[in-house]
Amino acid sequence: MAELSTTHVTFPAGATSGSATVLAVRQLADGAAGVIVDTTPFHPLDHSWPDQPGDTGVLLAAGAEHAVTDCVTGGVGPDGEFAVGADIPVRRGDETWQWLAVHVLDGSPAPALDAGTAVELRVDEARRAALSASHTGCHLMALALNEALADRWRKEVRTDGLDHPDFDSVAMDTSRIGLDASTDRYRLGKSLRKKGFDPEGLREALPEVTEKVNARLAEWLAQDASIRIDTPGPELTARRQWVCELPEQTVAIACGGTHLHRLGELASLTAELTLSEDGSELVVVTTPKRA
Repeated sequence: MAELSTTHVTFPAGATSGSATVLAVRQLADGAAGVIVDTTPFHPLDHSWPDQPGDTGVLLAAGAEHAVTDCVTGGVGPDGEFAVGADIPVRRGDETWQWLAVHVLDGSPAPALDAGTAVELRVDEARRAALSASHTGCHLMALALNEALADRWRKEVRTDGLDHPDFDSVAMDTSRIGLDASTDRYRLGKSLRKKGFDPEGLREALPEVTEKVNARLAEWLAQDASIRIDTPGPELTARRQWVCELPEQTVAIACGGTHLHRLGELASLTAELTLSEDGSELVVVTTPKRA
């Protein structure tokens, strides 16, 4: 498999369909077939930061339609070893590896797709749109949350694109993008205190913080700001950025996922904040409703 080269992707521009050439088909650990092509509109789950699920859809070849039940990140190491997902021993972008979008096909045995076969790829557009709405909402929530918690910092800390202390980045534990909402979990332990964050009284202040976050989100949605993904190249591993032209200023956040094109595509966006019983974790569920 050493001949495989890093997959080119078209999803950053919003593509949900396209033509491709099969490079290889490999049987995966669970027995499913993993199809590797030269170029794809499918967004794969990132094995290093698995926030947004892989796209689903169909692959069409020689008049036959095959269901794509998942799309995952794969890689080929310097010695030709092939690995997928959590079995990849290095972080995405390691320059000694070739990085692949692997399309997982439903059913067994693997279809007869020889290298060089021309195929059509079609992403489930409704599912993609739902994930894109949740992912856009996740970034907006982070910016609004950073602002709402800005007065709790007692030391200098890195700032976000709106010049507020970047609580989201510093305290983030996990982020998961769902079809109906995004869920972000933040650690409020000793490490965050040492960096200067003061959680004292946060439980009592949570309703006010939530109100501030949701007020800012509503204000931004009313502006219908444009959104784009900036990318230096077509490679799966290109360091892409989510860029939103908010009224205050244009904001960029490093992101490998998919997004809406305008904030006006959302009718509403609301965040629900909860604190764990011991106060060590803040959980934010952000729910978008599309216009």
